[in-house]
Amino acid sequence: MDANPADTSTASVEALHLTVAGRVQGVGFRPFIYRLANSHQLQGWVRNCTGQVEIHIQGEHQALYAFTRRLFQHAPPLSRPVLDHCEPATVDDLDHFTIRESAATGAANIHVPPDLFTCNDCLAELDNPRDRRYRYPFINCTQCGPRYTLIRGMPYDRPATTMAAFELCADCRREYTDPNNRRFHAEPVACPACGPALEFTAPGMEPVTDNNAALTACVAALQAGNIVAIKGIGGYHLMCDAHNDIAIARLRRHKPRPHKPLAVMFPTLPGAPLKCLNYRVWLSRDQADLLQSPGRPIVLARKRPGFDLSDLIAPGLDEIGVMLPYSPLHHLILSDFEAPLIATSANISGEPVLTDKADVEQRLGHVAAAFLHHNRPIERPADDPVFRIIHHRPRPLRLGRGNAPLEITLPVTLKAPVLAVGGHTKNTIALAWQDRVVVSPHIGDMGTARSLAVFEQTVQDLQSLYGITATAIISDAHPAYATSRWAQRNDLPVHTVFHHHAHAAAATPMEALAEDSLVFTWDGVGYGEDGTLWGGEALLGRPGHWQRFASFRPFHLPGGERAGREPWRSAAALCWETGQPWHELPVAAPLLQLAWQRRLNTPQTTAVGRLFDAAAALTRLCTEASFEGQGPMLLEAACTVRAAPITLPLTTTADGLWQSDWAPLLPVLLDSKRPVNERAAVFHASLADTLLQQARQARTQHGVNRIGLSGGVFQNRVLTELVMVLLENDDFQVHLPEEIPVNDAGLSFGQVLE
Repeated sequence: MDANPADTSTASVEALHLTVAGRVQGVGFRPFIYRLANSHQLQGWVRNCTGQVEIHIQGEHQALYAFTRRLFQHAPPLSRPVLDHCEPATVDDLDHFTIRESAATGAANIHVPPDLFTCNDCLAELDNPRDRRYRYPFINCTQCGPRYTLIRGMPYDRPATTMAAFELCADCRREYTDPNNRRFHAEPVACPACGPALEFTAPGMEPVTDNNAALTACVAALQAGNIVAIKGIGGYHLMCDAHNDIAIARLRRHKPRPHKPLAVMFPTLPGAPLKCLNYRVWLSRDQADLLQSPGRPIVLARKRPGFDLSDLIAPGLDEIGVMLPYSPLHHLILSDFEAPLIATSANISGEPVLTDKADVEQRLGHVAAAFLHHNRPIERPADDPVFRIIHHRPRPLRLGRGNAPLEITLPVTLKAPVLAVGGHTKNTIALAWQDRVVVSPHIGDMGTARSLAVFEQTVQDLQSLYGITATAIISDAHPAYATSRWAQRNDLPVHTVFHHHAHAAAATPMEALAEDSLVFTWDGVGYGEDGTLWGGEALLGRPGHWQRFASFRPFHLPGGERAGREPWRSAAALCWETGQPWHELPVAAPLLQLAWQRRLNTPQTTAVGRLFDAAAALTRLCTEASFEGQGPMLLEAACTVRAAPITLPLTTTADGLWQSDWAPLLPVLLDSKRPVNERAAVFHASLADTLLQQARQARTQHGVNRIGLSGGVFQNRVLTELVMVLLENDDFQVHLPEEIPVNDAGLSFGQVLE
């Protein structure tokens, strides 16, 4: 990998030693440096260190100046270089520029690269019959391919990845060592002669191991109406024809996932990547850009009239999750199938996505009729990220493959490394040290042994990858959470943070951590300071210093946690609290009401999420839910008209807490003579108006003008956009997070800030 020697005999030579941090490994940064140095006839070397790139560069002064300027101006598009150190160096006896072997030295300033979507150059080769990687499902280069899911350790070199077992053939090694080739030092480089291969299996037939034959068999199985489990970059998908009601019904019945929306992957056409989507869903410019962004996320988009895919994809909802192929394997399958495919995570609902051949066959053999495996190991799972455009900006609902681990720089420096273990549902963890926070991809709901196992693996994994050992643990204050119990079993000191304090901290802008904000933390339920279940709070202050300023009239939930899956319980509670008759109660309701009157298993709550459940039940949209948030999602989808709000009374308690009373909403929600969409619109408008009234009260009393929004309720686009418009029109500064999900996936980050 030596360059042509340069003649430096007639000019004075200077030397610099640079250390570049940021995202500089796994993105073609060393090859870029090599070519840049040679274009300026400079000598020296570059190498990977622990999380950084080290450069020794020497030559004429003007050439050095041009090199250092272009180093950052023309860096590879997926890199994020940051100059960590630059100093004059001794001029060495060098006449070439080289890439040296990596060194496991230097400060632990590691940045782990995310998995990258297939670039256009590789797609062109994939479709070129004259190319030796024609239709090769694992094509990649320095600008694309798996990273996070195959790295075993840093520095990022092939021996430290799951590609270590695949020895390069002569042709691949020639490309790997050729400075003019775009696969120069592309660590996962492979081809059909030396790289990973597919295997198609189905009960009663011999495995198909030829790549093309396996692809053909897979597509034929899909065309026949079968469900196929297909191994991707961060795990397996369960895939089937998005037109096929019978296949989707079978998938829902056996997974089981009766109603929860399914994502759809659409084929792309050369020069018109969104054509297959555009006549099925409405795509704004923001949504189109987001779909084609480097993370290639699932994006929620509204169905067009005449939507021709199965109604079973998202029953009762006006939006579906759409995505584009992001791996070469996906491109090949979608291109051959020539139609959209359901692409849902291959897991038991709520658990982390499966990554292992034996596991997926054993645990999902009753769901999938066939399997498309490959032999490139997945080091760690990474589910697909999910985003929604809210108020013209992308908002993450789930972190995953392509955008995690998420690295955030803090405006303050921590005294010691800490590990924040998040909440019980939608779990993520966060590792924080110095001025850095790294948030893991989505792990899942912590109610199963597999979820806990992946959680523990991720805890060890992040510390190992980043070379950091936590000295303390931060957990939710709820003592029954699996993550809280895990924290208490460890030998490290444990600091507990109340659920909604973490939500509030996560919604505080980085530039305003030391200033007071009013943060509305609206969600399902979370353990509150007074031992009740909060979820409709307005918290005043800043991270580490919150006080409860406003809330909602509390009510008692019959059956406690069961109310989350049975929205009629929340509806019954509101009616019983106010003496309002409701004739849709189930047969067992009288006994339940007796227990409710005696306050048996009826925890008190202020949760707005339970108010949404009640509204969904009272409007007959959803009395029993098969997944978290089903009632609120159906209520939002029904909100197809505008309506004037009902003003909810805002009064203070004896201890100065402002409370809004939801009771005036009940007659409207129960009025069956009014259309459901009108009742849904009144409910949304009234809650938005209530939030504005509470914000105005805080400004009057405390002069606070900065508003934050956090908690799962603010995943609701209709409500959140109503709220943001009202607040902005009233001259409030509003912050809705754009990097961290507002749901419980953001708790780990908020715990760090607390």
